[in-house]
Amino acid sequence: MSRVIRLHLVSVKLPKAYVKGLDTLVDRGTYPTRSEAIRVAIRDLLKRELWISGSPLTMLRTPED
Repeated sequence: MSRVIRLHLVSVKLPKAYVKGLDTLVDRGTYPTRSEAIRVAIRDLLKRELWISGSPLTMLRTPED
C-alpha cells in the first residue's frame, strides 16, 4: 500500500545563477523538474541539520501532511 504525499506550494526567490544551475540539472536529466531538484536539496539540508542531530522526521510532520 503506497502512501499519498500531499505537496504544498512554497514560493522562493532565487538568484539567476541558482535557477540556471537548476535548469542545467534538469537539461542533463539529473532531475525531472526544478521542483524535484529543490525537494532533494531541502531533504538533504533537513537531514544534515535536523534529523541526524536527533530530531526525527516525525517531529516535523503535522496531522494534515
